[in-house]
Amino acid sequence: MTEKLFGEVRRWINADPDAATRATLQDLLQRAENSDAEAHQELERRFAGRLAFGTAGLRAELGAGPLRMNRLVVRQTAAGMLSYAEEKLAEARKQVDNPQDALQTARKIVIGFDARHQSDEFAADTAEIFSAAGWEVHLFDRPGPTPLLARQVLVLDAEIGVMVTASHNPPQDNGYKVYLGGELSRFLEPDGLGVGAQIVPPVDREIAARIAELAESEAENDASQPASADGAAGSGQGTAAETAPVHQVTDEARRSYEAEALELLDTEAYPQRDLHVVYTAMHGVGGEMVASLLRAAGFTLTPVAEQHKPDPDFPTAAFPNPEEPGALDLALKTAESEAADIVLANDPDADRLSAAVYDERTENWRQLSGDEIGALLGRHLLERGPLRPQVLNSPTPERTETPDAAPVLANSIVSSRLLERLCQVRGVGHAATLTGFKWLARVQNMSFGYEEAIGFNVDPAHVKDKDGLSAALIFAEMAASLKSRGVSLIDALDEIAAEAGVFVTGQVTIRVSDLSELGKVTAGLRAEAPTEIAGSPVVKSLDLTQDPLPGSELNEATKTDALIYLTEAGDRVIVRPSGTEPKVKCYLEAVAETPGVDAAAEVITEARAKAGQRLDALREAMENMLS
Repeated sequence: MTEKLFGEVRRWINADPDAATRATLQDLLQRAENSDAEAHQELERRFAGRLAFGTAGLRAELGAGPLRMNRLVVRQTAAGMLSYAEEKLAEARKQVDNPQDALQTARKIVIGFDARHQSDEFAADTAEIFSAAGWEVHLFDRPGPTPLLARQVLVLDAEIGVMVTASHNPPQDNGYKVYLGGELSRFLEPDGLGVGAQIVPPVDREIAARIAELAESEAENDASQPASADGAAGSGQGTAAETAPVHQVTDEARRSYEAEALELLDTEAYPQRDLHVVYTAMHGVGGEMVASLLRAAGFTLTPVAEQHKPDPDFPTAAFPNPEEPGALDLALKTAESEAADIVLANDPDADRLSAAVYDERTENWRQLSGDEIGALLGRHLLERGPLRPQVLNSPTPERTETPDAAPVLANSIVSSRLLERLCQVRGVGHAATLTGFKWLARVQNMSFGYEEAIGFNVDPAHVKDKDGLSAALIFAEMAASLKSRGVSLIDALDEIAAEAGVFVTGQVTIRVSDLSELGKVTAGLRAEAPTEIAGSPVVKSLDLTQDPLPGSELNEATKTDALIYLTEAGDRVIVRPSGTEPKVKCYLEAVAETPGVDAAAEVITEARAKAGQRLDALREAMENMLS
């Protein structure tokens, strides 16, 4: 086994185009060959498999080897995507008769990247490989937000979109999101619902298999000389005659995005702009565009200066996730000194949005949960109606007739059931999907979608992913309107509770030392399923590896490692491994009914307290069960 491992390491070194990661492996290999047990174990960890597509693409710590993010992993991934796309487009071309059909020239990719370490290098490597194969490559000229890349996939009708980002992960990580669009997406998903969205099964597995095949072929060829900085074995480079120029995506795309986002505002029905916003970009790439949007709309903005400009080291936020305890401390301090109305925050790639408000009842600032923001935005859009109703009722390339479309609001299954209840009360369609915006993006006629991990989409027609930029704009519109009526955001949550009931959510997280251990927790629950939780009998259980979501059909694409338990008390518990981090998440929800829209504030408070006590009991029960 040792010699096999050492052989794999040597082959990786020979193929690696990055001098720094080559040197790391060469040092580890030399030490391991000299019986250094620690170095040997480190090599085993790095070569125990390959990075796999999770909930939001590839994501891992930067470093050498197939289980880290590095230039060789990126080049192999790009080469595998290229090979897969070429094969599928060739299959699609066989099905058309017209030689002038768009399929004949469908070879377009758009690539974006954030400001993390090596993001620009990974983007450039991807561009080089596709350009060398003759594809029309569009590469952003500088770091930018994920929603901007997602939008550009639709603008260009590109077959592939790539965003190099690790979102809200720690500074030492990076990642790689893949979107499909254009003729490639329409061939793979003829209903057209996946155009511009991130990949889902079985496509992610098929691409992963192609990447592994090419990597294995490289290993068999076993390049005898180390790769140069200009390329790597099996990278997909073509001849000089085939190489296509790389087109830059410039500030024109940013201005176009902003113009479209500002169109979402209803300046006649919601003209109020008396709102002071403190905003933090969390050292990420959202600051420039959010500041421009909010100021153009007429809101007063104070950025958190220490966190406004991109910085890959995230010096004031070791874990730059707005949901993490302490992440908003600087923003809250600024809001207090500025007497601001609300705090808004993006994660580093600006696809997620967090918010905090001053609670006069407790005389403290309070960060809203993703479910609370989802309920607030959901009610606002139920009252406003779809922000682009003309898009819901217009033909598409896949649907030539004019449909009579009713808007649908949606959320992921692990999000609260509050929005679903609110939609039922209002008589509006609702859908629940598997975790990940790649599923929400495929909901037909969706006018608003969210997931509890502070991901929101108020403009699904133009961005088929979560979007913290336009969501910040619409959240500010809503908050300003409520302020003009003397209603705080906390009051608004009570109004929603009076109408639809109290839904209180929380989480239990079980961390594991390695991604390979993630399935053990759910496997244990399958072997010994709970019959009661916190004293209440389990009345329904769903295993999403074999049971469909309510209202859906089970198929290979929608199977996922998740367990759902509903209790007699109305509780809901969901257990699932994380798709991006080495932890198992347990989502808890307790409920309490309320007497209706005329319910007094003290009645709502009492209902919240009752549901909160139940939530505490659920948390204790699941901690004991999973420990």
